[in-house]
Amino acid sequence: MNRRENLKLLFAGSLGTGLVLTACSPDEKLADLSPKIGGTPGGRVPEEIERDNSLLAGKFLTDPEMEQVKILVDIVIPKDDVSPSASEAKVPDYIEFMLKDQPGNQTAFRGGLMWLNLEAYERFSKSFIEISPSQRMELIEEIAWPDKAKTEMGTGVRFFNLVRNMTVSGFYTSEIGFTDIGYAGNIPNVWEGVPQDVMDQYGLSLDEKYQSVYLKSEDRGTIPDWDDQGNLIA
Repeated sequence: MNRRENLKLLFAGSLGTGLVLTACSPDEKLADLSPKIGGTPGGRVPEEIERDNSLLAGKFLTDPEMEQVKILVDIVIPKDDVSPSASEAKVPDYIEFMLKDQPGNQTAFRGGLMWLNLEAYERFSKSFIEISPSQRMELIEEIAWPDKAKTEMGTGVRFFNLVRNMTVSGFYTSEIGFTDIGYAGNIPNVWEGVPQDVMDQYGLSLDEKYQSVYLKSEDRGTIPDWDDQGNLIA
């Protein structure tokens, strides 16, 4: 099992939590299940929209920091033959928003970026953005595996854990991420009754009006009428 498959399993375990899913009719395309900021139809009150727009109007990460974030998220989830990379799924924008939404992570995140740059300068005399891909991976390998990391790399380990968690959350709550794991959301279907083989197994049979009257799929959105004896009025 490769890294992407592990990340899928990690996220899929808590997939539905906190997501607002939009229903669609059978004749429509699948709904866009990616999180919306500043106005999810049916899911945001005016105060929330105002707060979201206020956060979107501000800026926390500098341009060089955003470039560094793009590199890091693509290390966590690179482009492959299955789906685009994390940066193509706009995960850096997600992280920027979440750092403003949850400012308690700002110091640790910015401090981690600074720590990574310092390590790059001490080893290669260049910033993390400027060093080669192989040099970047040399650094990341030392902080990506908590159980194997040296004690003195603790700051880097904690930072990369934060980056990895935010990257996975951002990617797998994007439209690209949903497509990657084959998640379709809530799709309407039609209940056709108990399968005949199950009825046969228990020696049961359906009322002759079961399919033609009681389970008319075209009337599934209609509230039924009942007579005084509790019988369905066809």
